[in-house]
Amino acid sequence: MRVTTRVAGAALVAALAATATGCGSPPWLDETVATPEATASAAPSPGRTFGDAATAPAVSESPEPVVNDLATGSAERELQAGAVTATVTYWSDLTMDRWTPAAVKPVSLSLSTTITPDDGQGVYLQRVSMTVVPDAGDALADQADASTEAPGYLVLSPYSYSQTFSIGAVSESATELTVQLRYEFLVQTTPTSDEYSKQTAVDTLTIALASAG
Repeated sequence: MRVTTRVAGAALVAALAATATGCGSPPWLDETVATPEATASAAPSPGRTFGDAATAPAVSESPEPVVNDLATGSAERELQAGAVTATVTYWSDLTMDRWTPAAVKPVSLSLSTTITPDDGQGVYLQRVSMTVVPDAGDALADQADASTEAPGYLVLSPYSYSQTFSIGAVSESATELTVQLRYEFLVQTTPTSDEYSKQTAVDTLTIALASAG
C-alpha cells in the first residue's frame, strides 16, 4: 500500500508540472516579446511652384473731352420761364482759335419769346446779366443790360432783342470759361393791363480757351 501511494503521488506531481508549462502567458502579454511599433509618415505632397508675382499694368486714364458750346460757331437754346418760352442764339465774331486767356472775347446773343396761351399780352425783357467764371483764377465782374424804359424791351415774337458782351482777360492758366446768363421778363397780365408778372430764366455756356502759344 505504501508503494502504491508514492507512485500515485509522483504521477500527480508530474501532471501538475505539465499543466503549469502549457498555461504560459501568450506572446502579446509577455513584456519580453518585442512588438513592432506602428509608424505613420505623411505621404509627401507634391511641391507647388508659384511664379513670380505679376505686376498689373498701370491703367492710363483717357483725358476728358473738352466741352465747347461754341465749337461749331454758334449755339441755340430754348429756355422756359413760366408761360414764356425764350429762344436764344449765341455766337462770337472771334474765331475759337483766338479765344486765348489774354484776348478780349465777344459773346453775342439774340433772343425772342412766345407765350402760352397767347391772349395778346406783351412780354418784355427787363434785364439781362452775365457772369464769367474761369476754371482758374477769379471770376470777372458781372455785366448787365437793363432797360431804361418801363416795362422793358418788347421781345414777344416777331420782336427780338440782341446784345454783345465782351469777356476780358483771365488767368493764363485758365483752360475754359463758364458763362452764366440770367434773363428777367415782365409779362403783361392782360392785353390792356398796366400790371405785370415777373418771370426769370437762366442759362449756362461752357467755352474752351485756346492756348496762347
